[in-house]
Amino acid sequence: MQPTLMYQLAIVVALGLLVGLQRERVEKTVAGIRTFAIIGMLGVFAGVVGATVGDWVIAAGLLSLAALTVMANVLGDRAGQRDPGMTTEVAILVMYSIGVALNRGYMIEGIVAAGVLALLLHWKAPLHDFAERIGQDEFAALMRLVLIGLIVLPALPNRTFGPYEVLNPFEVWLMVVLIVGISMGGYVAFRLLGPRTGAIAAGLLGGMISSTATTVSYARRSASAPERSSAAALVIVLASAVVFVRVLVEVAVVAPGVLAVTAGPLGAMLALMALIAGALYVFGIGSHELEVEDQKPPSELKSAVVFGLLYAVVLVAVAFAEDRLGQRGLYGVAALSGLTDLDAITLSTANLMQAGQLELTTGWRMILVGGLSNIVFKGGVVLLLGSRALRGRITLAFGAALLGGAAIMALWPG
Repeated sequence: MQPTLMYQLAIVVALGLLVGLQRERVEKTVAGIRTFAIIGMLGVFAGVVGATVGDWVIAAGLLSLAALTVMANVLGDRAGQRDPGMTTEVAILVMYSIGVALNRGYMIEGIVAAGVLALLLHWKAPLHDFAERIGQDEFAALMRLVLIGLIVLPALPNRTFGPYEVLNPFEVWLMVVLIVGISMGGYVAFRLLGPRTGAIAAGLLGGMISSTATTVSYARRSASAPERSSAAALVIVLASAVVFVRVLVEVAVVAPGVLAVTAGPLGAMLALMALIAGALYVFGIGSHELEVEDQKPPSELKSAVVFGLLYAVVLVAVAFAEDRLGQRGLYGVAALSGLTDLDAITLSTANLMQAGQLELTTGWRMILVGGLSNIVFKGGVVLLLGSRALRGRITLAFGAALLGGAAIMALWPG
């Protein structure tokens, strides 16, 4: 049902007041709190008239508004009051377009666009600060992500072929883009927070970027600084807990239809890991303040290609195991794949579950087996590289996690 004209005007005036209030509070501009509301109304009425006489009215309104904005800037420049930027001018045109969109039935989209516009205007300082803090390596990583996601992905064929008809180049590379994007988000958070932070933030960020790399790094650090073993243990366990957050996010993105089945047992494992991390925090001895280990941008092309190949191999291996080896073979593939990388077995299993090629109860157990295998691998890293104090803490923590995970697999219904 199309909202009434009065309802459209009420919404656009409220949105215009919001955006205009932000502009007027920050700086002298060509448009303030009243002007943005009026501009939104102009957009609505342009949509109304355009529906009757033709959409050229909308274009004419946009051009007229641009001309008025230029004139206001020229007059302000002569009076020495002109803002050298063009943010407000562009915001004016966007507000007009939002008014037109609301009139044409894009109510939710228009409201969201106005909210995003207000936030972008308000976040001027932190966004500029973030841009200044991005170095050459970070910018190069961003461009590699653009290459991976916006250039390579659309060029790949979207069809299945190969053994068991489970290999789709487009879908395989889409999983690469997803994993690189998640890790890139963790890296951006790391850059925003800076290197000096607490063990909790270090563990959360490490899990988002790479829990295995985080484990290796802090195990080595504890060997040279045993007094930091308590904080290092907390970081490693937290990073391992965040892995299960990543798993749930990945399932929700690639296979939302099976999330209801997998969320319970995997969420229980996440809760167990969080409980163990909480115990380490409460009963740990020593400072939890430390510097986060420096991280490299996670969009290296070589790593992306390697993950894509690993994901493809896991897909074929799971299909082969299901066809030839039975359930034990499936769990064996999950355990081997999960040793160093849980993402590949999670994504492959979730896709097969979504397609109906794998039983749901078997699928979530495979993911959990991969997660437990990953915990075993990181425990081995700590035993090999960590200090004596860290080895003791991680043995207790990961031992409890493995027992709890085994109990979930055995006792969870279904």
